[in-house]
Amino acid sequence: MSLTEVISVGIGGMVGGGIFAVLGLSVELAGGAAPIAFGIAGVIAFFTALSYSKLATAFPSSGGTVTYLNCAYGTGIVAGGLNVLLWLSYVVMLALYASAFGSYFLALFPAMPGPAIPTAGVILLFTGLNALSAGAVGRAEEIIVGIKVLILVGFVVIAFPTMEVSRLSTSAWTSPLSIVGGGMVIFLAFEGFELIANTAEDIVDGKRNLPRAFLISVSSVIVLYIAIAMVTVGTLDPSAISAASDFALAAAARPILGQAGFTIIAIAALLSTGSAINATLYGSARLTYGIARSGELPTMLENKVRGQPIEGLLITSALTLVVALGLDLSRIATIGSAGFLVIFAAVNIANLRLRAMTGASRWLPIGTAAACVAALVALLVEIGGRDLGAVFIVAGLGVGSFALEAIYRRSTGRTIRSLLPLENHHPG
Repeated sequence: MSLTEVISVGIGGMVGGGIFAVLGLSVELAGGAAPIAFGIAGVIAFFTALSYSKLATAFPSSGGTVTYLNCAYGTGIVAGGLNVLLWLSYVVMLALYASAFGSYFLALFPAMPGPAIPTAGVILLFTGLNALSAGAVGRAEEIIVGIKVLILVGFVVIAFPTMEVSRLSTSAWTSPLSIVGGGMVIFLAFEGFELIANTAEDIVDGKRNLPRAFLISVSSVIVLYIAIAMVTVGTLDPSAISAASDFALAAAARPILGQAGFTIIAIAALLSTGSAINATLYGSARLTYGIARSGELPTMLENKVRGQPIEGLLITSALTLVVALGLDLSRIATIGSAGFLVIFAAVNIANLRLRAMTGASRWLPIGTAAACVAALVALLVEIGGRDLGAVFIVAGLGVGSFALEAIYRRSTGRTIRSLLPLENHHPG
């Protein structure tokens, strides 16, 4: 995979279901400060991407995050539970993307009996594509990402001169806690950058291109998201955003471009959610393969067909179908953001623990890990006041991940084995 293809995987994983599905909820929480909220989430994502770039270069492996956690935390329940949480968080995010795809498809084709058919169809379509080859994923991402980014940038350029700047003034801001909460609800829209780590064994000239891919993709998406937030808030009043919460971005296009604008943005949403599913399935298939190789999932998931981890791909897709067709979108968003904030905090600490090999500074990963934890607390406090059930689900997901790992180990007797033994690894 070339640098351009890997950047496309990263952007495709980020500019996906999150920005379209929960933009409205984020704006409702942050009000006129929505661009600030996006900026806060973006800063956490950017500095976490720095840790990922260090780890991916020092430990090039398709296992990505799994490899880093195992090398940093050893063979105990901590690494195992975090890896299971990561996999389940991928399933949650895939379900969000697929549900958003189904909702936008239904908005474009209201004669459909419901969103279930397109929701299931898009999962099956990209499962088949990922079963072909890594090259097919990269080529598809280049095409899809190019089209959807062009549409979004075009919309921002057209809408920018027409927005009402007063709606972004401090008088329209909510409380600081709500602003941070709004940023963390949308945090899931940034999580896709870590998929770049899973391309480490496929990318050309990884030592040079992996860091570039992380920084270029995250920086580009931060600028795009802040611009989108500004245009949405500056175009729609709060009541209109609440009424169109599930498709706020498409609704923002209607006052400027009419029904044609709504349709164009809805098509961009289909492309975005589709490419996010494509990129995330690519990463999650390699994730389950890496977890199985390290002894934390059944051995059947270690098998490959034509060089591809097909078993992990199929199981992840099946779980995604169940979640996408059975859970509420807003709760999925909260669960997904919370799960990845925990994982990203752990990855930053892993970079700290492995700094002798990654060349990382001491204070940057410490500060970023602390920011992830603080953001998680702000998210749970803010959402807890509105939907306490979502907080309990998040807690259940965390506890359940470690419980599943403990039960699996006890029943099988397997232990974690390092994918890259530290004593034999010399970066560079």
